[in-house]
Amino acid sequence: MSAAFIHPTACVDSPASIGDSTQVWHFCHLMPGARVGRRCILGQNVFLASHVVVGDDCRIQNNVSLYDGTTLEDDVFLGPSCVLTNVENPRAQIRRRDLFSPTRLRRGATVGANATIVCGVTVGRYAFIGAGAVVTRDVPDYALILGVPGKRRGWMSRHGHKLAAPNAEGLFTCPESGYRYRLTDDTLRCLDLDEEAPLPEERATGVIRYRDLAPRERGTQ
Repeated sequence: MSAAFIHPTACVDSPASIGDSTQVWHFCHLMPGARVGRRCILGQNVFLASHVVVGDDCRIQNNVSLYDGTTLEDDVFLGPSCVLTNVENPRAQIRRRDLFSPTRLRRGATVGANATIVCGVTVGRYAFIGAGAVVTRDVPDYALILGVPGKRRGWMSRHGHKLAAPNAEGLFTCPESGYRYRLTDDTLRCLDLDEEAPLPEERATGVIRYRDLAPRERGTQ
């Protein structure tokens, strides 16, 4: 076990792996073999099954359960009580433990409170799943997904702002960071920062609340 904080009420079954500076809070349960990276925060009542992998710098809010077949890459945010399934057609009478469908949330993705991610999908880098949405298919990088079933309703910047319509040059601009994005063949890419690069320290602290932006800057039509 590394230099992690584990609350006395949490249950960590050996040989679960927890990275440096990770915090495991009240009533969490990590099964044997679960792997959690560095500097993560697991809120109250989080459950990780044995074959779950959580990357570095992830934030998992209260009452989230991750089952076998789930992988979170670095910097993933899971909102309170969101649900990730692992069997497509569960029945109590039929054992399907060898038929779990893998689910992957790629780097920087956000899942809102009470959203559901149906197993077998991949949620792309920096995608944003709105509260209560139900995701039934793969999600592109930077996509904003809302509704039941979830549909793409726009594009989100790496800083978590809906991008307004592109300018005459076809570029989207994040109202907080100023980073520029271009859409090519339904794939959005940041032009000012490599997809695998961490945010510069001076850009890692939020300075603008979404509701404080003008309607056009919020991406409303």
